[in-house]
Amino acid sequence: DSFSGRKIYPGKGKLYVRGDNKIFRFANGKSESLFLQRKNPRRIAWTILYRKQHKKGISEEVAKKRTRRTVKSQRAIVGASLDVIKERRGQRPEARAAARQAAIAAGKEKRTAAESKKK
Repeated sequence: DSFSGRKIYPGKGKLYVRGDNKIFRFANGKSESLFLQRKNPRRIAWTILYRKQHKKGISEEVAKKRTRRTVKSQRAIVGASLDVIKERRGQRPEARAAARQAAIAAGKEKRTAAESKKK
């Protein structure tokens, strides 16, 4: 059945052909009428679509399939080998902050030296 989702036994039901040659099969007048009223079968409680959507009539709960967790692999980057990266990761945040401040200070010194050379 195009509306309810139920089986139609041989020799039963109606065939409805729309203007665009799409064929719809209906088991009874009820589902045909609701289809022609443009009702949504997901909102009609007795249809298969509604029952599937609202998890009705499921006798036993099927255990969800477990998905594998993706393992992050660490790769070396140009200019930094893997052990250097791991060492940096393992550092305490304070030590990293201190190193960052030192690098910034060194950069500032370089810049001031370059500016004084220009003058």
